[in-house]
Amino acid sequence: MPHVQIQNVSKTFGLKVNGQVLTARALDGVSFDVEQGEIVALAGPSGCGKTTALRVIMGLESASSGAVMVGNRAIAGCGHDRGMVFQHAELLPWKSVLENVKFGLAMKGVPKSELDGMAARYVELVGLSDAKDRRPHQLSGGMKQRVGIARALAIDPEVLLMDEPFGALDSQTRETLQMELLAIHERTRKTIIFVTHDLDEAVLLADRVVVLNAGRVQEIIPIDLGRPRRDIRAVQTNPEFMRKRTMIWEALHDATPAEDRVTIRRSA
Repeated sequence: MPHVQIQNVSKTFGLKVNGQVLTARALDGVSFDVEQGEIVALAGPSGCGKTTALRVIMGLESASSGAVMVGNRAIAGCGHDRGMVFQHAELLPWKSVLENVKFGLAMKGVPKSELDGMAARYVELVGLSDAKDRRPHQLSGGMKQRVGIARALAIDPEVLLMDEPFGALDSQTRETLQMELLAIHERTRKTIIFVTHDLDEAVLLADRVVVLNAGRVQEIIPIDLGRPRRDIRAVQTNPEFMRKRTMIWEALHDATPAEDRVTIRRSA
């Protein structure tokens, strides 16, 4: 049985424009499964519903219809079975690296006597032991994202959700963190769902890429590159890498024009 099941999920928002109440459809019958230990990327143009889908899976947004199942349980709001890494780490500025990671553990109810040891292990996992006492303003962008990853992993979620976690970083830092994520996945075998606009990143990291368009699943593309992927250069020079990247690009650019997803519901 799949670890995560997104079952015919739709999401609509109400908007009031010029005295009229409009209904905007962000997701329209989205369905796909994610296997245990799999990495799945959500790709598509801006506004296609990628982040909304991730937020519904996390429980930050409620689906208008359909269901999300994690481990054969229907989700209802946020839970410690899912951890989220945002595009910007959103750290507590008055707390140190270690304290930011401890915060999530404390919210989960981990006994105080265990907080330091558990947090330290995850800080070490992301390579920040030497910076554990620094405050966020003393960290680079890449280091902040490492803290965000450590904080999400520390609660030991069944599923790790990532919303363009490396999108705001320079190319060198992004590549370093991509390698870190691959190494963490190799050690933990966490189920990961992440949003990206970067086609190279999607192929490098994912086992499958779900291409979204206008709030719908347009195509699901398997990435047959095997694991582990420890040598990024070897992966990127594999002919299969470019073939899959081209397939995703074509799926994005061959999409039929999206119908208008905003409809008038009623007059004010």
